[in-house]
This record gives sequence, structure tokens and C-alpha cells, in this order.
Amino acid sequence: MRHATRSAVVAAAALVLAGCAAVRPGPAGPPAATADRQQQDQLLKAAEHHLVVECLGAQGLALTTASRARAPAEDRRLQAALFGKGPRELSLTLASGLTVTANSDGCVAGARAHLYGDQTRWFRAQVTVDNLRAEAQARMKADPAHRAALDRWTRCAAPAGGPREGRPDPAVADRCARESGLADVRARLEPAELATVRTLHRDQVATYEQLRAHALRRAAELSADPTETKGIDAS
Repeated sequence: MRHATRSAVVAAAALVLAGCAAVRPGPAGPPAATADRQQQDQLLKAAEHHLVVECLGAQGLALTTASRARAPAEDRRLQAALFGKGPRELSLTLASGLTVTANSDGCVAGARAHLYGDQTRWFRAQVTVDNLRAEAQARMKADPAHRAALDRWTRCAAPAGGPREGRPDPAVADRCARESGLADVRARLEPAELATVRTLHRDQVATYEQLRAHALRRAAELSADPTETKGIDAS
């Protein structure tokens, strides 16, 4: 995913390499299972970072946080090497109507293709799974109990005749969520809606888990023998 501002290229790369926070296709499970999942996430992030650094190195570039200012041309070269250039070939429109796009070239895309095996299938599955909670929350807003609680919250956080700020103070918002019952309504409705959207997207959820398992095997192989990644093509 491309980040255009010159001063934020390295920071954006670090964010991308860290991965987006995904909604897990299944329940959180016991603490041991959650810890295992977190360890797997760390393994995947480390493997992707290694592949990207190697890809950049083959082009004479480095992913660093050097204090010196980068020349515009240097930043553009790094951005293109990381995130690709030209039209974005990967695209998926979500239930919300939002369209997510990405390049299929660049070091980040090349690393993910190496790990997950099928770049297009992984892109579609990951974007879908990453947005399950947002879709569930959108569905939840249509529930009459949620609409009524949201109206009470609005009257509490922005009373008639009072100042209409863009966002209320976080402490006020939290207090009003409790007093209006909005927090309780959300806690009751969200798990059911999340289960519904997981069912609606069960094919993509299954693909997500299948390709993730493939990537974990590749990451373990890479960890055992880092030299095996030499010559990976970012295009």
C-alpha cells in the first residue's frame, strides 16, 4: 500500500511490515492459543521484514531511519522499490463500498508472494478478514436497540444547546457510552454480527487460514536457512 508523503516513507514501510491488525477468523480461544497466534504473527513479520530488506539490498537500497534528510528523488526510488509503481493491479471492493488497491510489484508484494504463494488470493483474503469487524459494526448500526442507544449517547455527549465539537472528550464519550447503554448494546450485538459476517465470507476466511499456514511453513524454512531467499524477484 503506497504512502505518498516523502518524510513518512520509512515510517510507512515499518507500519506495512508490521502488518495490519487483523480480525481473527475464529474466537480468541484460551490464553495459550492466543499466545501461539501472537508468536506466529511475530514469525511472519520477521520473515517478511527479512525478505524486504534483502530485496532492497539487491537494488542498492536500505530500510533505515537515518537522521539525514532524503532527497526527493531518493525517497521516490525507495517508495517505488517498496510498494511498486504504475497502476495498482490488485483491487477489492468491500461491502461498505470502499475499494482497497495495491501494486503487485515492489519488495513488499514480492515478499508476500514468496511467503503466501498466491499474491492475488492472499490480498483478497487478507483485506476481507482485516475488515470483518468493520462490516460487523456497520451491520450492528441497523439494529433498533443500537440506534436508540446511539441517540441517547448523542444527547449525553453533545446535549442540545451545548457546543457541537467534532469529537467529544474521550472521558465524556466513555461515560456516555456507559450511561446510555451503548457499550452494553455493542457488547451484546457485535459477537453475533461478527459471527454472521464470518459465515458470509467463510470462503475467504478459509483461504486466509490456508495461505497463512503456507506462509508459516515458508517462514520456518527461512528461519532455518536464511540463504534460501537469494534472488527473489520483486517485480
